[in-house]
Amino acid sequence: MTQTKLLQAEKTSLLLFEAIEQNKLIRPGKTEAQLNTEIAGLAKERFGIETHWHKKIVRTGENTLAPYSGNPPDLVILEDDILFIDYGPVVEGYEADLGRTYVLGNDTRKLRLKNDVERAWYETREWFQQHTTMKASGLFEYVVAKAKQYGWEFGGEIAGHIVGEFPHEQPLDPKSLELDVHPANHNDMHLLDANGNKRNWILELQFIDRENKIGAYFEQMLC
Repeated sequence: MTQTKLLQAEKTSLLLFEAIEQNKLIRPGKTEAQLNTEIAGLAKERFGIETHWHKKIVRTGENTLAPYSGNPPDLVILEDDILFIDYGPVVEGYEADLGRTYVLGNDTRKLRLKNDVERAWYETREWFQQHTTMKASGLFEYVVAKAKQYGWEFGGEIAGHIVGEFPHEQPLDPKSLELDVHPANHNDMHLLDANGNKRNWILELQFIDRENKIGAYFEQMLC
C-alpha cells in the first residue's frame, strides 16, 4: 500500500514538472526565487499541493554546483543557462522527491551533462535491481564511479534517502546516516523498518563540472 501511494505521489509530481514546461515558467530574466514561487503556486493551484517535506530548490548557473545543504545566493536565470529543480511534494499524505535538469539554449556541454546524469540514473537503477543485498555505502561508491565514467565529478553529499508516509521514518539518533545513501552507511538497503515493512528509497544523482561551474541533477524513486 505504501509503495503504491508513493508511486501515485511521484506520478502527480511528474505531472507538476510537465506543467512547469507547458506553462513555460523556465525563462531567462527571472531569479531562482521568483521561479520557485511560481512553481509552488502552480503546485497548489493545479494539483492541490500545499506541503513540501523538504526545502524547495531551484538552482541555476554556478549554483548548480551546490549540494543540497548549501544555500547559495539567489541568481538570475541567463539566456544560455543550465538549471535544476528539486521538489519534495506531499500528495495525499505521502512523499515524493523529484529532480530534473533543464538547459536553455544549445550549449553542447550543458546538454551532455544533463543527458548523462539522466542516463546514469537509469543505469544505476538497473544495476541496483540485480542485487538482493546492497550496502548504502556500496551504492554511493558505485555512483561516484559512474560519474567519473561519464567524465564528470559526483557533487552530492548523499546519493539518496528513504521516503514514506509523511513524515517518513527517522533514525533514533538525529545525526545517524542509516537512512541515507552515504559512504558511512554500511547497512543493507533491503533491511526492513522497525515495523517490519519494506523501505522505499530515492536515488539522487548530481554530476558537476567544477572547471566550467555547471552541474546537473536527476532524482526519483529507486524502489
